[in-house]
Amino acid sequence: MATYTCDKCGMSVDITCAKCGEGLVADSIAKPDGSQVQVSKCPEGHGKIKSPMCCGQDMTCEIA
Repeated sequence: MATYTCDKCGMSVDITCAKCGEGLVADSIAKPDGSQVQVSKCPEGHGKIKSPMCCGQDMTCEIA
């Protein structure tokens, strides 16, 4: 399961898929301009979301 942490305040969260209960895993997708956006995705293929935010900035997670 991916653990997202706020670089500013240190708060951390774990996220699970509501459909299957599996922990979301960290991944990234490429935007049309070539830049990367960090996302969390269901390992069972139920979808993906943009990484969570805290203190007005994206929380980070190591991508394995």
